[in-house]
Amino acid sequence: MITHQLALVKREVWEHRSIFITPIAIATIVTLGVMAMLVFASGFAAELDIAIFGAQNVAGDPERKAALTGFFLGTSWVFIIALAILTVFYCLDSLYAERKDKSILFWRSLPVTDAETVISKLITSIIVIPAATVIGIIGTHIVNLIITSIWVSMKGGDGGMLIWGSVSLLDNWLAAFIVVIASGIWMSPFIGWFLLVSAYTKRSPLLMAFMPLILIGLLEGIILRTHVFAENVLARGDGLPIFRIGDIERFFDQEEWRVAEGATSLLPHLDVVQFLTSPAMWAGVLVCGLLSTGAIYVRRYRDES
Repeated sequence: MITHQLALVKREVWEHRSIFITPIAIATIVTLGVMAMLVFASGFAAELDIAIFGAQNVAGDPERKAALTGFFLGTSWVFIIALAILTVFYCLDSLYAERKDKSILFWRSLPVTDAETVISKLITSIIVIPAATVIGIIGTHIVNLIITSIWVSMKGGDGGMLIWGSVSLLDNWLAAFIVVIASGIWMSPFIGWFLLVSAYTKRSPLLMAFMPLILIGLLEGIILRTHVFAENVLARGDGLPIFRIGDIERFFDQEEWRVAEGATSLLPHLDVVQFLTSPAMWAGVLVCGLLSTGAIYVRRYRDES
């Protein structure tokens, strides 16, 4: 079973190269954006000298950590948005494409069950794609830190102190890993739904996946004058229960930086226990399991000959 799963997951990565091409593309775009920003900033020599002097001699270590953490957060969110889009298109294409090109007939001739195939696609969606995203985030951070430290040194600043000495790498990377993996688990009901649609639909999987969700929300609002479906299903992404209430807003307070030692760390703003004990999270996992079981059933009994 485990050997089959590893082989099937490798097959998914091999067949869907966008899993690793997308993070590379995003990393390239972000890096080019940072380089363009540094070139633009170089045109303000006097202001730049004052900023570097202030960072070295006026700003304390917590202030510099807060600034770099804000930079890390900004670049990480680009990857998370790309992760969501990539996951949607992967799930909708994963079972639909093999029926469209008839390759399902070849895979059925191998000693691999339909359950193993669907589970491998589920693992790829919830674990492999988020893991590739985290690797992309880490690689982008390292490259941009190197570029920025070289640029600061060329401008007369101490790149070692201002950049490498003021960044919490493990804190940022571990927080990114937790949030990305938790997001995949939290949105697993949609992943299960997309796999079911991919296994069933004959054409336009993107339309067939989103049209029922939108219509149900609209009909509920028009007929029943309620928005239960929209609040609990369509708006699920807004309620990820891993952030401590109020901490994120306080961390991004623009009027007064809260630069105590714990405030510049992202991990205290995350509550893994709260996430793991959330009934909504486990309900979502259950729904994902049911929908994935439906995808297995459809793939097993659908005639593609």
